[in-house]
Amino acid sequence: MLDLTTLFLLCLAALTAGFIDSVVGGGGLVQIPALFILFPSFPVPRVIGTNRFSSFMGTGVAAWQYLQRVEVPWRVVLWAGVAASVFSYMGARVSSLMPAAVLKPVILVLMTGIAIYTYRNKTLGHEENLRLSPERLPWLAGLLGGAIGFYNGFVGPGTGSLLVFGFVSLLGFDFLRASAQAKLINVVADVSSLIFFVLNGYVVYEIAIPMMICNMAGSFVGSRMAIGRGSTFIRALFLVVVFGLILRFGYEVVRDW
Repeated sequence: MLDLTTLFLLCLAALTAGFIDSVVGGGGLVQIPALFILFPSFPVPRVIGTNRFSSFMGTGVAAWQYLQRVEVPWRVVLWAGVAASVFSYMGARVSSLMPAAVLKPVILVLMTGIAIYTYRNKTLGHEENLRLSPERLPWLAGLLGGAIGFYNGFVGPGTGSLLVFGFVSLLGFDFLRASAQAKLINVVADVSSLIFFVLNGYVVYEIAIPMMICNMAGSFVGSRMAIGRGSTFIRALFLVVVFGLILRFGYEVVRDW
């Protein structure tokens, strides 16, 4: 049985994570460290599986909110979503065989580059400026979805943020539409990798279910705020989350060394 203090801290982390994740992704930056701190004896796949179960419904809530108010290019989302789904499951399988530490230095460099690029390009993502023709756009979206889907299953934290950045910088969408598409793809990728964790008994439901409820509440508030305030607000929070990811992966790289 969970004591009330632990339950409160879990729910607070899930609420915060849902808010952040619904806007720019990166909710795992809050939930995963909380699970590691409160349950230090949990193996990594159990932490990731429990986190994934508790967050996928919150992502669904955010996706539904965006669908009501943001025009979505369905061909782009379909191609990226299918690729993300397939490669997310593959990434989850690989994560049980190979330590994530091998990717962390690469991710640290990638996140640092993303932060610098986004900060220096003040107008990035404020207006839509598609890079490719409508016929070629789904192909690049599929490649992007596959690459980030694999990362989602393998490591996890920052998946939504990477998707948002990819849709803004590579495809040319504004931050609001990029965030909407990222949520839809996140739902597909999360469910795909979650199948692996559920089937292998890595989800602790007495922890995951109350966290899921709070994550959904935070996601509802965050997505409504993102839609109301638009790309400027999303860009600002995106930079905050990416900076947090840099600190996290920087700490883990130094610790592993």
